[in-house]
Amino acid sequence: MKDEGRNIFSVFDELLQKDDKEILLGQKGLTLWMTGLSGSGKTTIAKIVERKLHEKGFLTQVLDGDNIRTGINNNLGFSEQDRKENIRRIAEVSKLFNNCGIITINCFVSPNIAIRALAQDIIGKQNFIEVFINTPLAVCEQRDVKGLYAKARKGEIKDFTGINAPFEPPTKPSIEVPTEGKSPLESAEQIIEFILPKISLTE
Repeated sequence: MKDEGRNIFSVFDELLQKDDKEILLGQKGLTLWMTGLSGSGKTTIAKIVERKLHEKGFLTQVLDGDNIRTGINNNLGFSEQDRKENIRRIAEVSKLFNNCGIITINCFVSPNIAIRALAQDIIGKQNFIEVFINTPLAVCEQRDVKGLYAKARKGEIKDFTGINAPFEPPTKPSIEVPTEGKSPLESAEQIIEFILPKISLTE
């Protein structure tokens, strides 16, 4: 049994490390965690960021409600406990991607400071870039293509962030992106300019 234990530790010690994979890809693996109200433009901006980074030769993965809630988290609801578990799993997946040298671009309301702190603790502060997509509530409601805000106003949706549940904006985000009066492309370019030195091995 002792020999087996030593062999197991030896195997883990011999696994390729994050640095090895970053050198292979020519980039630094980290997570952009985009937080903001529903309708703030997180996913739209993330898609542009991903496309622009791809054109520059970076390997990325966007995570949002569409590919998380229909896949790895399809057994979770919207209770407080399930929301926390949702973020925990997303953070663990992001950490795995980062350890492979991949840049993850995450788009989740993640409405309070504590739940974002949980994500940062899992991913690691050195790999966690908090991006506050700062869009006024009134603008988000105007963009309400799914009618969620209207339903929340009528009381048809309970605990909807920004209407009958609070949103705690980051106090010290890595970068704040005010979107009012700006195009999604302009917002994406602000983010790209900020992160390029952090993801390039040549900087």
